[in-house]
Amino acid sequence: MADTDTRLSPLSAAAGRPTAVTRASGGAVRLAELPFLAQIDLRLDPGGPAAEAAGLALGAPLPLEPCTSVRTGDLAVLWLGPDQWLVVGPPGAQEDLEARLRKAAGEAHVSVTDVSAQRTTLLVSGPRARDLLAHGCSLDLHPEVFGPGACARTALARAQVVLVAREETRAGFWVLVRSSFAGYLADWLLDAATEYV
Repeated sequence: MADTDTRLSPLSAAAGRPTAVTRASGGAVRLAELPFLAQIDLRLDPGGPAAEAAGLALGAPLPLEPCTSVRTGDLAVLWLGPDQWLVVGPPGAQEDLEARLRKAAGEAHVSVTDVSAQRTTLLVSGPRARDLLAHGCSLDLHPEVFGPGACARTALARAQVVLVAREETRAGFWVLVRSSFAGYLADWLLDAATEYV
């Protein structure tokens, strides 16, 4: 019997609208949903042995500088606070990631929580992506201030998000938003993007 995934993403009702805006803007702004990414919240002492072990389990050290991220393969590790990180991986990887981090922590005092269902991810890219996001975000998004690999918890159009400047050239931004606010934020982005149509 074939394995079928019947889950609906938080933005399934808006399917097709981001593509239409992307086409209408001539690619100046590209919008898409990246649904069901694995997301693991990790809390531990950054100076303890569990931090080094977690980094080894993930294939990259945990970022210790505020508002930064590291990428290794298909994983991104985002600094969210002095003792908190968000590990983002491909859809379906949450059980493996959680198990690897728990095993690496051993007996250390850590918190490893699967929060994959809590948020969805919007991809905002294109030459005018920074301009679009700046309409609703108080962060200075200039590339010299919020360059590749930067990440921050912030408000975008009054919705709390985690904003990530992707490291790949012209890859744009991830906007991780709570599922309950995803429809609102998508509508706001789509409306604001009409400026570039």
